[in-house]
Amino acid sequence: MTDETTNRIRVDERGHDLTTARATLASAYSGVAWSAQETSTAFSFRYAAAGDASMTLRAVQFAGLLSGEMPDGDDYVVQWITRGTGVLDLGRREIHLEPGVPQMWPNESFRFAFEDYDQRLVQVNRQLVADIGAERGLDTSAFRFDHTAEPDEAAMRRWRQTVHLISATTMDRAASPLLQVEMGRLAAVSLLELYPQQHVTLPEGLLLPRNAHLRAVVEYVHENAHLPITTSDLARLAGLSLRSLQEGFRRHLGTTPNSYLRGVRLDRIRAELLHADPVRTNVAQVARYWGFAHAGRFSAAYAERFGEYPSTTLRG
Repeated sequence: MTDETTNRIRVDERGHDLTTARATLASAYSGVAWSAQETSTAFSFRYAAAGDASMTLRAVQFAGLLSGEMPDGDDYVVQWITRGTGVLDLGRREIHLEPGVPQMWPNESFRFAFEDYDQRLVQVNRQLVADIGAERGLDTSAFRFDHTAEPDEAAMRRWRQTVHLISATTMDRAASPLLQVEMGRLAAVSLLELYPQQHVTLPEGLLLPRNAHLRAVVEYVHENAHLPITTSDLARLAGLSLRSLQEGFRRHLGTTPNSYLRGVRLDRIRAELLHADPVRTNVAQVARYWGFAHAGRFSAAYAERFGEYPSTTLRG
């Protein structure tokens, strides 16, 4: 629930009913097609959250198997398990969680599976992170965290110290709302230092004020390339006619909106294949996730852009 006087979030739900547990967690995360099953362990669950709209600390205990799809949300999430097993990004660039090791969730929607686990999460609002990054001189208008990177020991140590301080303050009901806000800012700073950012380089012409509408479209493509996007969608977003949008892309980017979107998706596929486990990764599945249904045409487009076939990238 939310405390109306301070806008703070306080939730603590627990029980032994599997259906209730699945519904509670799926509702908390707007889950897609979540399923829950009992294991050999006597079933029980607990879900707790504390914080505010900018940052929340959460804990999940689930004596069972929970799987489904996590949609793209408004928060960046760093989580770690203290017990049990967990896999993120099932069927793609799978991340097998290790107890006690923080792991950022993927930037876009992903499938997952957890079993008999205890989990801790720090969730920081994306807009807050962008605002803090801008204050620190970063261009956060079009960037993504590289959630596959392994933070160095110094960054990990600072993150744990930050989480310890944030936890003590957030759980203190006597702490002032101003202090709670500062904890959110501290979490955002620590997150920016924990994971490297993948910046998108835009042509100088797009940075001019008169091209703000077109720049917004390009940034939208990079943020939402995993979603079904049409040229008409982009034109509506920019407030332009289809012809004006196409002319803007040709003038500043040297290509069409559809070709630009396809290039962004090919770049994402290459990034996945470069980091993927060749034994567990299927090129066709990765391609389908990013909207390439025809294997032959996909391989040809990939080879034209990168000078090698996707299978070669994966093996390398």
